Amino acid sequence: MKKTLLGSLYLSLAASIWGGMYVVVKVVVDTVPPLELVWLRYMIAIIALFIIGIITKQSWRIDKRDWLLIFMIGLIGNTISIVAQEIGTMLSTAQMGAIITATTPAFMVVFARFILKEKITFKKAVSIILATFGVYMIVGSAHIDSSHQLGGVALLIAALTWSLMSVLIKRVPEQYSQIVVTSYGTLVAIIVLTPLAIPRLKNLDFHAMVEPSIWGGLLYLGVISTACGFLLWNRGLQMLNAASGGLFFFFQPIVGTFLGWLLLGEQIGVSFWVGTVLIFSGVLLVIRE
Repeated sequence: MKKTLLGSLYLSLAASIWGGMYVVVKVVVDTVPPLELVWLRYMIAIIALFIIGIITKQSWRIDKRDWLLIFMIGLIGNTISIVAQEIGTMLSTAQMGAIITATTPAFMVVFARFILKEKITFKKAVSIILATFGVYMIVGSAHIDSSHQLGGVALLIAALTWSLMSVLIKRVPEQYSQIVVTSYGTLVAIIVLTPLAIPRLKNLDFHAMVEPSIWGGLLYLGVISTACGFLLWNRGLQMLNAASGGLFFFFQPIVGTFLGWLLLGEQIGVSFWVGTVLIFSGVLLVIRE
């Protein structure tokens, strides 16, 4: 039970951090476009991760048989999913993004069933239904027009790839520190994105980037959202089964909506609180199980 509660805490913190990320991205993305933003946050994150790894005296050795798995985690989750999420958010609405992102835990249950052979219990099914309805209560009903279809496809790719990455994390041997696994996954993303990002950096408005809101946002995205968020998420998934762990992803729209109301003046109503109760009810079922 102690392991379950600790894993639940890690996953809740990670999803909450990512909920706050959307508020930060809204401020930063006007100055730093999506691709450059992802590359910069990873460059900041890798420095933070290596410092943490050196201070904690981590062993950076990975067995040859596990390198392909680490590479796939970095390519699928750190690269394809995050870039697709940024592009999808740019091309669509925040409402559509929240709804499509909310499918992540359901995809995790499916991937966990086929890859990890995890059983879909009655409680898990009820938990996902409760939490999904909770998200729909918070974000409302989306009216998708043709101009947003490409963004919707990108967001769906982001949800699918993040779900697959989260399940693959369960295949990583526990002998490896999550600091090391997260560092290598981030390094894969940097290697893949660097040829695309470097030529575009000359177009950045470096004068605007010295504003505290911009460089502070970049530090949040790199250190807190990427380095700390990925560490917490990966470690939490190691302590719970993948299907149950995915439910904590629903904390992201709760925190994102609340901070949008608190910091950006966005309106929320009774449906937000009803949705929050439904999400917490679904998560509580998982913890009790």
